[in-house]
Amino acid sequence: MRMGTATPWWVPAAAALLTSAPALARTAQTPREALARDAGEYAARHGVSIDEASWRLRAQEETLAATDAIAARFADRLAGIAVEHGAAYRISVLLTGDAPVAGERIVTGGGVVPVVFRTGAVATRGQVVAAIERHQADIRAALPHAPGLGLDQRTGEMVVTLNRADIDAHGHDALLTELTLATGVPVRLRAVDRPDADSAVEGGARLVGTSPADGRRYACTTGFVVTNGVQAGVVTAAHCPDALSYLEGGGPEVPLTFIDGWGWGYQDVQLHLADAALRPFFFADNAKTLSRPVTGARPLRSTRAGDFVCHQGERSGYSCAEVELTDFAPSGDLCGGACTPTWVTVAGPKCRGGDSGGPVFIGTTAIGLVKGASYRADGGCNFYYYMSTDFLPEGWSVLRQPSASAPPTPPSTRAAAAPR
Repeated sequence: MRMGTATPWWVPAAAALLTSAPALARTAQTPREALARDAGEYAARHGVSIDEASWRLRAQEETLAATDAIAARFADRLAGIAVEHGAAYRISVLLTGDAPVAGERIVTGGGVVPVVFRTGAVATRGQVVAAIERHQADIRAALPHAPGLGLDQRTGEMVVTLNRADIDAHGHDALLTELTLATGVPVRLRAVDRPDADSAVEGGARLVGTSPADGRRYACTTGFVVTNGVQAGVVTAAHCPDALSYLEGGGPEVPLTFIDGWGWGYQDVQLHLADAALRPFFFADNAKTLSRPVTGARPLRSTRAGDFVCHQGERSGYSCAEVELTDFAPSGDLCGGACTPTWVTVAGPKCRGGDSGGPVFIGTTAIGLVKGASYRADGGCNFYYYMSTDFLPEGWSVLRQPSASAPPTPPSTRAAAAPR
């Protein structure tokens, strides 16, 4: 399926590595080195030492299983789980009802993470998501500009991100009351100057192709290398041209074989195969000198508000920030129509036209592919949003670097046997 949009937006991302590409002065980071670089971003953003930042990012990953278990234990009361980055690093669990729950502690390899339970939420996470699904069409129809709808796990609210002019026309309080009564869940309004948008091509990327729509040559780049257990392929955004070639460092183009694209509802991804061997690495800098192995992938169900994640964009470069909203449905008709509430937003500071398709990660763990963003009137970044790696094409998953005890055997990259 191809994505349907009124205006074509072809989007660059960060490149996967093909072994036939010309050799550059690359540094292949170890998982420890990769996480240390991300810790530098965390330390600068939150004003803590590098050692503290490194511990917090390790704790972030090591607490995932425990918070998954908490979510299952309190499934009938759970409004949200959030990571808090104050003077004390901790996890906050928001529950409906008034019955108190004693705090807990999660022991990690380097310390202890407190878990605090807050009660009094009006609706569970499931109820807010169901309200988004049930009322999305009516809310879109009632406003001049279709808003984005998502869950803030920190507060248990449905956050309605809409055009500032729509709020001014209806009145903030009146619109808030109307939406709260209509949906039956807590609502918060967030004003933006521009609607969400898939990011546009700005050139200088690593995949090139010609659009049959206008005959123009466009550029994109790949996100992660993926495999179906037999073959390896590369993925990028679904709204790139079908016929693409890999290009790096001024070397010859490596033709890719288009398999299919998925761009409806919860997906924005297309798959290509190559005759060249593909490696489970991705670039983490615009100069394409730092590459990281993929050692794991985080499932969407484990995503918490406040999780610190990074992305590499062809225009905005490398940056890291916190997850804001989960269960997010972007505004407009960016998914061949309305999007489902399955996307995740991440706060700025950096996103620009040209970042779509790029990898979202922490350390060497793959998390998702950038789809689009919301921009301020001055062009600055409000937030970007990504598709989880959960929604890669059926039967395909992120290719991971084998452990040292299991030397890699690259899958075939021939196109003939690829599923359609």
